[in-house]
Amino acid sequence: MNDMELMRRYAAGEEGAFQELVTQYKDGLYAFLRRFLNQPDLVDDVFQETFMQLYVSRDSFDLSRPLRPWLFTIAANKAKDALRRMQRIDSANLGSMFDSDEHSIDDVLNTLDSDEHMPYDDLIKEETATAVKRVIARMPAKLREILILAYFHKFSYAEIAGILRIPIGTVKSRLHTAVGRFAEDWNVVMALETAN
Repeated sequence: MNDMELMRRYAAGEEGAFQELVTQYKDGLYAFLRRFLNQPDLVDDVFQETFMQLYVSRDSFDLSRPLRPWLFTIAANKAKDALRRMQRIDSANLGSMFDSDEHSIDDVLNTLDSDEHMPYDDLIKEETATAVKRVIARMPAKLREILILAYFHKFSYAEIAGILRIPIGTVKSRLHTAVGRFAEDWNVVMALETAN
C-alpha cells in the first residue's frame, strides 16, 4: 500500500494505517534525527513530536503532496527548534554538543561490507566512521543538515528545497559549500592523525 492510500485510510479513521506509516518511516526518520542532533534525549523527543504532528494532521494533510519530504520537513524544523531551545538553556557551543563518543555513524559508512575481511578492516572502518562523525558534527548546522539530507538520505535538490524551504539555487550553493568544507576539514583531520 502506498503512502497516499495509507493517508486516505488514516484520514477516514483507520488507526492501523497510521501505524503502518510509522512502521514505514520510523527507521529513516530516526536515523536522520540521530545524525543531525546526536543527542539521544533530543532525538527521541523530536522523533515523537514529528509523528505526533502527522497524527494530528489527519484532517489537514494535503493528499496530493508526497509524505516523505513532508515528514522530513517537519523533523528538520522541529530539530532546529530543539537546538535553539537547547542553545538558550545552556548557551552551549553547537560543536560541543556533538562530541559524545556514545554514538557511531557506522551505519552511514556501509561501503566496506564484505564477507571476506580481516579484523583490521573493522578497525579502519571504525576509525573512518569516527573521523567522519567528528567532521560532520563540527560543521555549521545549515551545512550539516544539507549534507545529511543529500548524501545520507538521498533527497533530490527539489526535495531538499521543499524540506528546508529554500530555493533550489540555495540548495546547490549550500551543498557545494558543505562538500568543500567537509573536504577541507577532512584533510585537516587526516593530517593531524598522520602527525600523531
